Amino acid sequence: MLSVRDLDVFFGDAQALSGVSFDVAAGGIVAIVGANGAGKTSLIRTIAGMHRPAQGSILFNDVDIAGWPSHRVCNLGIGQVAEGRQIFPTLTVGENLEMGAMLPRARRKRAAQLDRVFAMFPILKERLRQTAGTLSGGEQQMLAIGRCLMGAPDLVMFDEPSLGLAPAIVQDVLRTIRELNREGLTCVLVEQNVALSLKLADRAYVLENGRVTLSGPGAELLADDRVRQAYLGM
Repeated sequence: MLSVRDLDVFFGDAQALSGVSFDVAAGGIVAIVGANGAGKTSLIRTIAGMHRPAQGSILFNDVDIAGWPSHRVCNLGIGQVAEGRQIFPTLTVGENLEMGAMLPRARRKRAAQLDRVFAMFPILKERLRQTAGTLSGGEQQMLAIGRCLMGAPDLVMFDEPSLGLAPAIVQDVLRTIRELNREGLTCVLVEQNVALSLKLADRAYVLENGRVTLSGPGAELLADDRVRQAYLGM
């Protein structure tokens, strides 16, 4: 579904990504793992159309979207749950969800997607008229995922979904990602929590200093001595 090839990204003279290549099969979960500052968020934002690559291709269902503006990328079917949630704090829960359904591809599916979101996160229906900024961190993450789903995406990129959440809430978020995948949603998971990511992923890539240094099935990388020593302290 998604094929990234030889991607280079610069911020001024600083190179954030160098020759990054990876593939995401339809219906799979791919994890991009690495330390803080490895280039994970730069990669996600480049795919989403928020950064323009200096070189390389980004093929989504055989269409090269490298350099496309973000609204076109979204309307093609790539959703993003951003790092830090980035909900609209002064809007209500309902208004945040409505914002997610503004894409042309999503307007006719609005009612069905809203039912889907409420079935997955009943608390959002209870808090529909509550200002989003007053929700707990876990509820805000539910809202961020729900808002993304309102856009009827075929692939969702989750950028650090566990960031700042209590361990029990992290498990809930990861269960949600697994459930969405079982329903057919293709997922890209970017996480500093390497162990959890590799357990969840069909395939994973290790990003270090803007380069892919290891790749393979998630379970295989979880057992790799280099990964265990570098990221798991084992």
